[in-house]
Amino acid sequence: MITQKTIQTIFETVKVEDVVGDFVKLTRRGVNYIGLCPFHNEKTPSFTVSPAKNIYKCFGCGEGGNAVNFIMDLEQLSYPEALRSLAKKYNIPIEEDELTAEQTAQLQLSDSLYVVNQFAKEHFQNQLFNTDYGKSVGLSYFKQRGFREETIKKFGLGFANGGANDLLQQGLHKGYEEAVLEKAGLTKNKRDFFRNRVQFPIHNVSGKVIGFGGRILTSNKKAPKYLNTPESDIYNKRKTLYGIYFARKAIVKMNECYMVEGYTDVISLHQAGIENIVASSGTSLTADQVRLVKRYAPNMTILYDGDKAGIKAALRGLDIVIEQDMNVKVVLLPEGEDPDSYLKKVGTTAFKEFIDREANDFILFKSNLLLKDAEHDPIKKSEVIKDIVGSIAKIPDALKRSVYVKECAQLMEMSEQLLHTEINKRIQSKAKKDYQQEQRKQVAQKKRASSSEFFDPYADMPPEEGMEAVPDYPQSQPKTNATGELAPRKKANEEFQELDIVRILINFGDRKLDENTSVAEFILLDMLDMIEEFDHATCTKVVHEYLTKLQANETVSTSYFTNHQDPAVAKLAVDLVASMQEHGFSEGWERLNVFLNTQELPEINHVADAKSSILRFKFKKIERLIRKNQLSLKEAQVAKNDTDMLICLKVNQKLLDIKKDLAKQMNTVVLR
Repeated sequence: MITQKTIQTIFETVKVEDVVGDFVKLTRRGVNYIGLCPFHNEKTPSFTVSPAKNIYKCFGCGEGGNAVNFIMDLEQLSYPEALRSLAKKYNIPIEEDELTAEQTAQLQLSDSLYVVNQFAKEHFQNQLFNTDYGKSVGLSYFKQRGFREETIKKFGLGFANGGANDLLQQGLHKGYEEAVLEKAGLTKNKRDFFRNRVQFPIHNVSGKVIGFGGRILTSNKKAPKYLNTPESDIYNKRKTLYGIYFARKAIVKMNECYMVEGYTDVISLHQAGIENIVASSGTSLTADQVRLVKRYAPNMTILYDGDKAGIKAALRGLDIVIEQDMNVKVVLLPEGEDPDSYLKKVGTTAFKEFIDREANDFILFKSNLLLKDAEHDPIKKSEVIKDIVGSIAKIPDALKRSVYVKECAQLMEMSEQLLHTEINKRIQSKAKKDYQQEQRKQVAQKKRASSSEFFDPYADMPPEEGMEAVPDYPQSQPKTNATGELAPRKKANEEFQELDIVRILINFGDRKLDENTSVAEFILLDMLDMIEEFDHATCTKVVHEYLTKLQANETVSTSYFTNHQDPAVAKLAVDLVASMQEHGFSEGWERLNVFLNTQELPEINHVADAKSSILRFKFKKIERLIRKNQLSLKEAQVAKNDTDMLICLKVNQKLLDIKKDLAKQMNTVVLR
């Protein structure tokens, strides 16, 4: 188990903007950064990173947290795995406490697929560099391709020999379970999955090996030329791009990504200094792959072989790219060439110049190509026009669409108005389908949800002084269950008051109320007798933990909670910190249903805000006690227990007096 000292060092060292910046293209806006959220598909950036608070928050989907939360959520890692990943990034030595047998087993279980893939990579590398067969067959192949040894090692290339179960036996010898090796796609039916193939490890965005691509070197017509790892819990081919780990920083720097088809194309261009390069691994581009690129840059240039198959592949992938609102160009290489061979033929400088010179905008490329084939055939030409109209209609940006209509109208010798009409038909048809799909989804959600009411934390508060209090008629008692607990709406309203208390504790608890008292001390000591009335589980944990720290004379900063090792606490803290950033984080209080009784900025108003929040919290809890006491009174009346009835009446009077006093302090009027 990682020691607390190491965890503290990691949190003190990591910069959230650096961690997020490895995965998302960030643009500075004031003191913060913004970018497209990696957790949901969006066109307008709503993802904000605050270096000052060391947190991130998406106001589109609600995701937020610290650097560790980001790695956990994006790469689906456990808390210890995310810590180790960041420690590796920042070269922080990890100190560990001795693990129990149970902890060791759990760690092995969660890491198993990554661990066995790393073992397989090292096994294949050993076969490549340290066996005669591997050197004569595998290493010689890579060197014939022009790969230098440092490049081979950088990409982790290896060799799987012809043994039926060589990797399986080595894995079992090292203590790995056969079931895990098979689940990772390394073995099947007690035999190695890869045999007599050079191996290309496939990495995820953080550099972990998630699978392999193996190329056969013999002329066996029955065996596929390339063999990929079967999909697993950590490897999804449609969401993976070969080389993305090695390319991501260059893509951000160049603000552009080059897309090719093969592993060797990526490695050759990377070795030549063209590092913003990835491969779709021989498959047609998917929306998930395009979104992965879009995290880093909005521009993509697709490099394809200049044969007919390459041209068709280019056309298949283009609409998917523009649908994601990316700027896409196409480069067709000379006939008979692929990126690897053409680079070797002309050299790096000439290759780059060729790309710059020959890159064609996708719409114009598609229009010119298809119109040329349909030049003297009206039927074909009408089909081509429909095809191009369909592509333009998928462009999300209206201004871009208008520019393309103008260009294509000239190419097709058609009126712009007619093209606009056809495109609008396509857009409206898609919008209708999307709307119907969304309606079906909402109906399904409503069926699953128990209630969709909006909760207003002030709905049950008394009116402000000077305003007439007019109760709704007919009057009814608050809805409670048999134990006097609130109905869901009422209960949620109370929890919002608890969130308000915790918001102030996390954001301003360490500030001074006066010379001798902090805001946290004022709040917690004032409501000490009501802490057990908290309902919200995470709020309760925060309050109890804060109280323990105060009793130990420890100062608690905001970062203590935003960096908390309990993900639920950290997430709540980030949400409540983000809610305060009215100018830095554009969302207001309403996102969390937390409201102020003042128009002053929270940073200035935290003292008055703290006092007001305590009063509101107490007011709600006293109302709850009144309701519970009223139930007890009814029970005493039914049982004709005069003694209990008298006690309940006295308690009721006392509670009403307290409620009236609280209302007076809040400058409000209470109706009895």
